[in-house]
Parts: sequence; structure tokens; C-alpha cells
Amino acid sequence: MTAQPPHSARPVMLGQNQYGKAENRVVRIVRDGDTHHIKDLNVSVALSGDMDDVHYSGSNASVLPTDTTKNTVFAFAKEHGIESAEQFGIHLARHFVTSQEPIHRARIRIEEYAWERIDTSEANSGFIGAEEVRHSFVRRGQETRLAEITYDGETWQIISGLKDLVVMNSTHSEFWGYVKDKYTTLPEAYDRILATEVSGRWRFNWNGDDQKTPHWEKSYEQVKKHMLQAFAETYSLSLQQTLYQMGARIINHRTEIDEVRFSLPNKHHFLVDLEPFGLKNDNEVYFAADRPYGLIEATILRDGTEPLIPVDLTNL
Repeated sequence: MTAQPPHSARPVMLGQNQYGKAENRVVRIVRDGDTHHIKDLNVSVALSGDMDDVHYSGSNASVLPTDTTKNTVFAFAKEHGIESAEQFGIHLARHFVTSQEPIHRARIRIEEYAWERIDTSEANSGFIGAEEVRHSFVRRGQETRLAEITYDGETWQIISGLKDLVVMNSTHSEFWGYVKDKYTTLPEAYDRILATEVSGRWRFNWNGDDQKTPHWEKSYEQVKKHMLQAFAETYSLSLQQTLYQMGARIINHRTEIDEVRFSLPNKHHFLVDLEPFGLKNDNEVYFAADRPYGLIEATILRDGTEPLIPVDLTNL
């Protein structure tokens, strides 16, 4: 029987709740002879279900310890390997929901940090040669890959994404024709730098059918390719226009994806006034302002679908 709060406190009821172990840093090395491969993940587990008793009375009878969830992450890295962040999250979410009766929903959030192999010297340089060194890596600094896997025993929601991807167009960007009032001082721009730090998420239409499981690694690579190509190839009259083209390119080229959401800060670059020094600034020298910044956010959907990605991407 589910414990109830004391009589005097009954008007105060327990709302949505979850628990788990956050930020489990797991590194998996695959040794293919002398050639090694790395998967470097930051895995957070959140579980919810029949958890009233532990809040009302302190009974832990339905509680799987968070330490156990941590151990499961590391054990699964060995038992299942890490083919992709998404697939690893699917294994974990399915396990927690199907193995523990009180747990009705599992959400797995993953950050993936990329590594690339270090180029080595020629074999005759006096050092260990390239053919002998296949185990040295440098952390790739472009972006952090993201994945969120949610499972409630019947339905799946798979969201992939990235953050901290900084991009810039040094031309082919304008901004003019906007509303002006007595507080407007911004001059119109017909040739400006367009730069942003991409935070993006995209939702798969996968329903758990193993016969139709996307190739998660290829999908990520292709989404990033189309995103960057759209950024580079759009003659931009606004960052909003560029954002829409980035999302539309993904939707149009990747049938496994129904929804894309971007949060794009406009990393402003202002021309520096060099006239006091007797110099002409012909769109060559800029001041990069880190704040304040314009923040452009939007969701792009496949026709006929509903938005499910949270509006605030910091909550994903």
C-alpha cells in the first residue's frame, strides 16, 4: 500500500519526480590488434515510476540504487560495447524499464567527446613509425555530440544533437530593412560576418522496429554535413533565414528525422573605426563581441508532425 503524507500535509502532494546517477564518465577502448578505437561518453541516467513511498515514508523498497545505475553503465560498456551513443542509450533504457517493475520510464542523456588519431612520423625518421603507432589520439575540438533516449516500456523517443559547433561566413550575409524606432542605432549591413555557435537537436521517427533501426553513426555524419552545407551555401539576409535552411536541408535529406530545433546565438562582429589612426577599414578589421548577443531559436518540422523537442535546449 502506497504511503501517504501526514494528515496535516495531505494538501501538499508529490509531483513529477525522477532519480538516477548523473555524468558517468565512461571510456571504452576497442583493441583491433595494434590499432585502437575510442568511445568517450558522459552518461546520465534518470528513472521514474512508482516512487511515492520513498518520498513520503523513506521506504527504499522500490528504489534501485543510483550506484547500481552507475555500475550498469560501465558493465554495459563491456557487455554490449559502444557502437554509438544512441544504441548504447537504447540498451540502457530498455534494461532499466524491463528489469525493474517499479521503473516505468528511463531517460538516458549522453554527451560524446570525439578523438582523432594523431598523425605520426615516417618510419625512417628515427622514431616509432606510423605503421607501428595506432593508439595515440588528440581530442577533437569541433563540437560535443549529444543523445537523449527515453523509453516507457512501449514507446521510444530518440533525440540526437550537438553543441559548441562554432561556424562563420566572412561574407554573403546582409541585414537591412528591419523595423526602426527612436531607440534604433544599428546601421544596415550589406556585407557582414555571420558567425554562430550551433546548438541543435533532431528527433528520429524510429518506433523501436529493429528492422528499421537507423545507422546512428552515418545519420549523425550526414546531418552535420547537410547542416554545414546549408550554412555555407545560403546567401543570408538574416540568421533566421539561415537557421531555417539548415533545418529544412536536414528534413529534406534524412527521412529518419521528423523534427529539428536550433538555438543560434549571433556572434556579432563589428567593424572597428580606424579613421582616428588615418586608416581605412575596408571590411577587414572587426571587434568580436561576446555579449550581449542576439539569440535566434526555432523548430523545423516535417509536414504533419508535432513538435516534441523541448523549446529550452538547456533542459535536454
